[in-house]
Amino acid sequence: MTSAIPARPSDHPAIAQPKVGVLFVNLGTPDAPEAGAVKRYLREFLSDRRVVEIPPILWQPILRGIILNTRPKKSAHAYAQIWTEQGSPLAVHTRAVAEAMASVLAAKGVVVDWAMRYGNPSIASRLAAMKAAGCERILFAPLYPQYSGATTATAVDALGAALAKMRWQPAIRTLPPYHDEPAYIDALSISARRHLAALDGKPDALLLTFHGMPERTLHLGDPYHCHCVKTARLLSEALAADISGPIELSFQSRFGRAKWLEPSTEAKLAELAQRGVKRLAVMAPGFSADCLETLEEIALRGRDTFRAAGGEYLYYLPCINADSEAIRLYETLITQQLAGWI
Repeated sequence: MTSAIPARPSDHPAIAQPKVGVLFVNLGTPDAPEAGAVKRYLREFLSDRRVVEIPPILWQPILRGIILNTRPKKSAHAYAQIWTEQGSPLAVHTRAVAEAMASVLAAKGVVVDWAMRYGNPSIASRLAAMKAAGCERILFAPLYPQYSGATTATAVDALGAALAKMRWQPAIRTLPPYHDEPAYIDALSISARRHLAALDGKPDALLLTFHGMPERTLHLGDPYHCHCVKTARLLSEALAADISGPIELSFQSRFGRAKWLEPSTEAKLAELAQRGVKRLAVMAPGFSADCLETLEEIALRGRDTFRAAGGEYLYYLPCINADSEAIRLYETLITQQLAGWI
């Protein structure tokens, strides 16, 4: 009997073996600690309407006429203080996470890659590369423990924009926020204890600093503030025996004149010093990897603020980065989300 089903044409392009992929995503970074590169990065970042919720007709003249002509040089100097031989710390750590997780998931045949919401490598470019490699199912994993429209949502927006240009789209799952996952709290507390053990005695207090957001985002329904408070509560319970004094919460990285979430980290650093805290540990549990906001804003400028107010030592406890605690955490989270796919 002759089949009526047509054979594949001889010139048909090769089709890769179907695979499952994981794409880790972080915020972004300039390509170099130079004013031109920072300007390109800030233009993309601050033009995102999820990040700056001001009508473009009002915001763009301010951005292009003032901010992009004054801020890049200052920011480039800040980036230069934390830049490494391998590049931006955020990119270095995010790439290291992807490489470690590629080894962990290799036996399951999972392809692992990484991208940045702003800057390089872009979400669109890595999504296309993974699809070309045969990934027909992809877990999109923004490394933001606490959900915010200005972080998680805009990353998913960029994913959607990239998918909109693809004729053959992969199936997609997204990693949910994990601000109260036991594995996340465990990773943070184990990491904190490891770094605290290297100090000469217990600090007088611990400050948990999170990236700030305009207060109006809370009233508009963004769960970020609530997620941060819950993370701080769970982590403070886990670390209560490791700190001899109070464990407090603050929000950093303010920008513009709008009212932001309180208390501010800068004010809290000064307040703690004035209350008699001499040895302060600071941890940034909202950041998955060290970056400008932790290494320059907290470990350098924050230290100076604390000392100027009467404090003596500020110990910055690093993010989990690509340390063993982080890889165990991501293995747990990713394996959960890939259920049914692998």
